[in-house]
Amino acid sequence: MTAEERAKIQQEVEAGVCEFMHIHEEIVDKVEKVMPDEQQLLDLSEFFKVFGDSTRIKILYVLSQAEMCVCDIATLLQMGQSAISHQLRVLKQMRLVTFRREGKTVFYKLADSHIETILAQGMEHISE
Repeated sequence: MTAEERAKIQQEVEAGVCEFMHIHEEIVDKVEKVMPDEQQLLDLSEFFKVFGDSTRIKILYVLSQAEMCVCDIATLLQMGQSAISHQLRVLKQMRLVTFRREGKTVFYKLADSHIETILAQGMEHISE
């Protein structure tokens, strides 16, 4: 943060715009040094939006248990294959799932252990 930006914030504080009365510059500087850039934060936001759909969460959960084809997932979740395929496309675009072909059948699995960890930590959090 530049000195000019800090001065502007200080003016807002003095004018009563901000509710706090003092800027803790050491803390602000420390956090500012590790703050991701805007694009990274946007990408992270998009990543977490994927988890905002219950169908995608269900698909991720079943894939955390076993590699499965669209037919298996659709049967397990009692949904249409086209709906499952659509959600798998989103999950592939976000690099949350990968696939392999075996003849005409495509099997899906979680892209890596990070996704399983995120699901497990989310479940742990809501179970507390």
